Amino acid sequence: MYDKKAFTITQQIQQLTDRGLIIRESDNVEHYLSHISYYRLAGYWWPMQQDKINHAFKPNSKFSDVIALYSFDRELRILLFDVIEKIEISLRTKLIYHLSHEIDPWWFQNFDFFQSAPDLVKTLSAIEEEIDRSKDTFIKEHKKKHKDDGRFPPAWKSLEQTSFGSLSKLYGNLKNTVSSKNTIAQEFGTVNHTYLPSWLQSIAQIRNYCAHHSRLWNRNLPGRPKLLSNPPHRWIQEVPKEHEFQFLYIHLCCMKYLLNIVQPYNHFREKLEELFVKYPNVDPKALGMKESWQQEELWK
Repeated sequence: MYDKKAFTITQQIQQLTDRGLIIRESDNVEHYLSHISYYRLAGYWWPMQQDKINHAFKPNSKFSDVIALYSFDRELRILLFDVIEKIEISLRTKLIYHLSHEIDPWWFQNFDFFQSAPDLVKTLSAIEEEIDRSKDTFIKEHKKKHKDDGRFPPAWKSLEQTSFGSLSKLYGNLKNTVSSKNTIAQEFGTVNHTYLPSWLQSIAQIRNYCAHHSRLWNRNLPGRPKLLSNPPHRWIQEVPKEHEFQFLYIHLCCMKYLLNIVQPYNHFREKLEELFVKYPNVDPKALGMKESWQQEELWK
């Protein structure tokens, strides 16, 4: 039976000190632990422990390094959230435009155009919740003006309320015979529908980590984007090995590839470099970064 009791901040500090973490007076440790929970920070000091059973720290492990890792990760999430926002808005725009013209403004409710009916039911349920929560004037006015219409508002209204996760699921669930599915993939430089769904699912997962302030540094990622053997635009030369997909780097490459389409003159590389310079104690290898990643054509 789990019988541990809650520790006071003083007890938390004493436990860390007893386990070998170096805490200096200037570290302002009480302030940090009163605003950032012990177990949120634990994800950053975990690799510093040489004994995972007794939680003993390696020699010269410092609380200041824990805070530096935490701060780096926070700024990384902010950077990625900004990048993903641009990709999300572009995907939303393309789904609304192409499918509303190919089919009709209510294509996302038409089960004839989707592979899995149960998956579409779940997605539509999420979209309905998002619309019901909306305070946007154009949604309120639509409901008031068309209260006898049992359908969702048209795509250009409904999908503006829809999360990136739901958008990626709508796209991935489209039947491969829907022309717009390939058109959108081609416009994103991913050739056809075979590759883009897995990219979007991966990015949506990372977006969720960013939105919920979850750790990205040194995290094993579940997504596995399918990579093109010969992409039409700038890409990386070194093909990643299977185990490398758990690290963030290849997912960053997918984001950069799409961002280069959406915003050709972006500063993603420079901002990443600035982060590593600002936090020199951060090991880029914990993100799966290659030694000379900046020299890859993708990142130039």
